[in-house]
Amino acid sequence: MTSAPYESWVAGADQHPDFSPANLPLGIFSHGDTRPRGGVAIGDSILDLGAALAEGCFDGLAEHAAQAASGDSLNAFFALGAPARQALRRQLLALLDAHHPQCERWQGLATRLLLPMQECQMHLPARVGDYTDFYVGIHHATRVGRLLRPDTPLLPNYKYVPIAYHGRASTLCVSGTPIKRPHGQVLAAGSEVPVLGPSQRLDYELEMGIWVGPGNAAGMPIDIQHAGGHVAGFCLLNDWSARDLQAWEYQPLGPFLSKSFATSLSPWVVTAEALAPFRRAQPARADGDPAPLAYLYDEHDQQHGALDIELEVLLLTAAMREQGRAAQRLALSNTLHMYWTVAQMITHHSVNGCKLQPGDLLGTGTLSGPDTEALGSLFELTAAGTHPLILTSGESRRFLEAGDEVILRARCVAPGQASIGFGECRGRVLD
Repeated sequence: MTSAPYESWVAGADQHPDFSPANLPLGIFSHGDTRPRGGVAIGDSILDLGAALAEGCFDGLAEHAAQAASGDSLNAFFALGAPARQALRRQLLALLDAHHPQCERWQGLATRLLLPMQECQMHLPARVGDYTDFYVGIHHATRVGRLLRPDTPLLPNYKYVPIAYHGRASTLCVSGTPIKRPHGQVLAAGSEVPVLGPSQRLDYELEMGIWVGPGNAAGMPIDIQHAGGHVAGFCLLNDWSARDLQAWEYQPLGPFLSKSFATSLSPWVVTAEALAPFRRAQPARADGDPAPLAYLYDEHDQQHGALDIELEVLLLTAAMREQGRAAQRLALSNTLHMYWTVAQMITHHSVNGCKLQPGDLLGTGTLSGPDTEALGSLFELTAAGTHPLILTSGESRRFLEAGDEVILRARCVAPGQASIGFGECRGRVLD
């Protein structure tokens, strides 16, 4: 006998493009003047985990998980790992099930359990101790390398090492936070002496963020076979970049002020469990590419370690807002363009004994595709500013200008599966 399809009693939730019951992402929100606390996105509402606990909606390991997730950050919840996440997910699905024996009771509590998302303010999901930005988008790395080093677009280490640098956790900000144009040293073309001033080549970068769950002890590397168990969830990430500052400062130690001024994050943490139907085999490496070193290779990870997530960049200028125009899509890409898997990133990060902790954040690096329609930065779209981008409003852009709002979106779609969305990651440039 075939069981009936799952149906939620929350109005509009089953057909919601981002936050159907197949998703159930977690985040930190506040409502009115209340304190920030943990909640779950369902349809156009937020399920208040603290309120659900007070009504006795959970028991056992799920109750423990809900308690950990109901505070003002998700760090304690991340630390619990997959069994607690899975237990909470099962009981959330039961709580929201229109055919559950206690459905009438849960529906009767709806005004206590659910808050309209549009009335709530979102906060960073976790207190981030450390932030590391990787460079695993091979098409971005190749294209940027070709613009800077035409003869050697990719340096020899790229296909052996998941390249990364340590970013600035203190300037991570939640979607919607305005982005102040950074100042720094710039060496103008033809000049021999730099000047201090505002960046004129401000850019965005289309990335995914990876939230670290259970950490590791200092000096104890994470084996590739177990690295997936150290992932709590995923979000969208915009690694704002001042390309003129970067060009002057990045030799020999890499980005500094050109990256540390702001990094925007989408507020909802989409769990590994929600993304399970969208696991894919890691795309095969090009002929002639070296195989990963043994510590970075696991057959199960190669068969199931990639994710099929569609990524989108949109731009809304001040003129577009005044004209009532919709935001213009600039790129449509996918996480399948990652040269290294998330497990490989985590394993390499810890192979030297580096201690990862719950709530640490990893960025993937810019995830451009091979085609011009899938370029995840203006640096690529405009060939380092030499070919301006013409917008539908008649404006042109080499780099971002005051009032420009960059919007990142992501969605998983597959036959027979409810879509999984990440919400939006927004940031408007201020001078």
